[in-house]
Amino acid sequence: MKLIHCNGLNMFAFSSVLSLFVSITHCNGVAPILDVSSLNRSSFPKAFVFGAASSAYQYEGAAREGGRGPSIWDTFTHKYPQKIKDGSNGDIADDSYHRYKEDIGIMKNMNLDAYRFSISWSRVLPKGKLSAGINHEGINYYNHLINELMANGLQPYVTIFHWDVPQALEDEYGGFLSSHIVDDFRDYAELCFQKFGDRVKHWITLNEPRSVSKNGYANGRYAPGRCSDWLKLNCTGGDSGTKPYLTSHYQLLAHVAAAKLYKTKYQVLCILQQF
Repeated sequence: MKLIHCNGLNMFAFSSVLSLFVSITHCNGVAPILDVSSLNRSSFPKAFVFGAASSAYQYEGAAREGGRGPSIWDTFTHKYPQKIKDGSNGDIADDSYHRYKEDIGIMKNMNLDAYRFSISWSRVLPKGKLSAGINHEGINYYNHLINELMANGLQPYVTIFHWDVPQALEDEYGGFLSSHIVDDFRDYAELCFQKFGDRVKHWITLNEPRSVSKNGYANGRYAPGRCSDWLKLNCTGGDSGTKPYLTSHYQLLAHVAAAKLYKTKYQVLCILQQF
């Protein structure tokens, strides 16, 4: 939702890392739909960031490795495979957990500037709560990933939450249906700032919060798959008239809690370290 950028005394807000993908469709005897033959880096401002982006559940795989706990997407894809177009899940995905060095090598060869990835909340906090214990193997994985990016000249852009609420929090109080998530998210975000903030200067708190509220709680297309019975969409229960608004409210509060913490505690430290 927001990206907080620590760079001297300047603060910028972005919605996401800008990436450029150009496709050209050719048919026999038909000119391309869009002629981009003259398009190159000089066509963009010098400060323009070219990058690639991913989300943990769609890319990492290793769902049951390295001490990771389950998220609501693990539960959703296994319990309701018919809601996924090809019936797949994130157990293996792109296997980036094991092949991140190859991925980074490809990005380097593409001459990208940055890589936006998300941290799996349940990989670093398997039970979702700081008080329930930190998974240091998960912390090590992200440290290795960040270090490899920087060694190859790519800047890390980190999304703290990309839809994968730990299943433990969903079971305990309903995830983003409860105000309890605000403090747990703030604690999780602070853990990320503490462990990775010496190298990560670009943070995104929430990825597309509207998608969580709409597709997770209004029409049931995304985890946890909730909606009103009258929609007849084979949902897991819910109320499409109220729950999307509740989850939007608590996502906003969670964002505010994390952003305020960063600006008052960690960004200030970053600024002071410039002197």
